[in-house]
Amino acid sequence: MAVTVIAALIAIVAIGALWLVSGIRVVSQFERGVVFRFGRVTSAPRQPGLTWIAPGAEKLRKVNMQIVTMPVPAQDGITRDNVSVRVDAVV
Repeated sequence: MAVTVIAALIAIVAIGALWLVSGIRVVSQFERGVVFRFGRVTSAPRQPGLTWIAPGAEKLRKVNMQIVTMPVPAQDGITRDNVSVRVDAVV
């Protein structure tokens, strides 16, 4: 009788520990974590580092904050005084 109670308590503690560990997330230095609780955004984004969310109730979406450059193809144009101009850009 006592052995089954102890085994049940150990099982409950193990399941609780797994639940706690499954909510641990790492947000990288160049990311921010947006937490959705039941589909709605919580107040502030999670900063870089180790963070915990409630599994089943919250979801963490990582947003990349790095600057991404995109080249724009060169374009030719003609000015008002009929001079050909070629323009390159990076966005």
